[in-house]
Amino acid sequence: SRPAVRQCQSSTVVIEPPAVLVTLPGPILSSFPQNTVVGSSTSAAVGSILSSEGVPISSGGF
Repeated sequence: SRPAVRQCQSSTVVIEPPAVLVTLPGPILSSFPQNTVVGSSTSAAVGSILSSEGVPISSGGF
């Protein structure tokens, strides 16, 4: 049953990054009116966060 629990935790970890990504763009959009700047800043911020999380999905890119 322990391996099953680990799998569930892995799924949860994968779900958490998107939630964080959704939270970040809000303040960033408010701070930067330009969409182009927001895109670059968001990508950089997202990459840094996912890298710290160690999630390989960061390479896939949203």
